[in-house]
Amino acid sequence: MNPADPDRRRRRLLIAAIAGGLVLLILVGVGIYGLLRGPATSQPAPSGDPAPSITVSPTPTTGTGPAAVPRFGGPEAFARAVSDALFTWDTASGYSPSDYAQVLADVAADVEADAFVSDVRAYLPTTQAWGQLRQYATRQWLTIDSAVIPDAWATAVEQAAPGQIPEGATAYTITGTRHRDGTWGTTPVEASRPVSFTVFLVCTPPIPGRGANSGLCEVLRLSELDNPLR
Repeated sequence: MNPADPDRRRRRLLIAAIAGGLVLLILVGVGIYGLLRGPATSQPAPSGDPAPSITVSPTPTTGTGPAAVPRFGGPEAFARAVSDALFTWDTASGYSPSDYAQVLADVAADVEADAFVSDVRAYLPTTQAWGQLRQYATRQWLTIDSAVIPDAWATAVEQAAPGQIPEGATAYTITGTRHRDGTWGTTPVEASRPVSFTVFLVCTPPIPGRGANSGLCEVLRLSELDNPLR
């Protein structure tokens, strides 16, 4: 027997264990990494897909631009609004990826703003990809099927040390379908695929006399695409 075979077998068993019994702990770790260890540095984009050039200002923009994200209406409504803004763009609109990133940066909590912008970069096309998609008048939007507080969030809150998770914070896992359409020559084309991700957010208490969903909401972090909290 090759001496390396037992080692390879042990590695396969370890991988199987991670993919099975430990998956919940892994998802909890991935999902709340930003809340528990603070802002992260930007991660390099996969090879062959350079990081998008996105610069956001610390204050809300004025004038025309992509629609602003509403910050009232309760945590679920806010999570849905953030999700729509994250996936809705049109290369024929005259706006750039940074314009679409800006409306999301405008509703970011200050404590996680830099890290959140890094999260957004992973969802938007790179500048190079944007130029290619614009040749086909590509646009994108999201159909949301569900927005639920994942079971793993309660576990994360229980295990977090005091002060690690902001008061009023919660998480919503979004499942839905990403749609794209455009024109290839003179032929309309379209494509869609299922997506899932988690939006971490924080809302202030309701304003007295204005209803249960009158608190102001801000977004903290996003999970990796298709790697949500369950």
